Amino acid sequence: MLYGGIQHFVATAFYWPFVPGFLPFKMAIIYISGFLEIAVGILLLFKKSQGVAAMALLVLMLVFLPIHIWDVFSETPAIGSTQAALVRLPVQLLFIAISWKLKKIYFT
Repeated sequence: MLYGGIQHFVATAFYWPFVPGFLPFKMAIIYISGFLEIAVGILLLFKKSQGVAAMALLVLMLVFLPIHIWDVFSETPAIGSTQAALVRLPVQLLFIAISWKLKKIYFT
């Protein structure tokens, strides 16, 4: 999470195609999502905040899911190719499953 979040600020051009064209303020979306990823990554490091971090991670991964689904069906996938998008989608589902498991651990 920390690495990915930092990349939103270091390699913004990479994330530009992932933001759907119909959304305004694309750069702000890239920066805000990067900030949120960094915040979740930091919260995951501390025992007292891991429950909140697990819930935030789950929400964040669910928010990002439509982008990855959209990428699979796009004529020009943001990730580079349809094959890469088809690989990335199950990875996103894996991230959701992991964050769900973390949420269950810390919220039960």
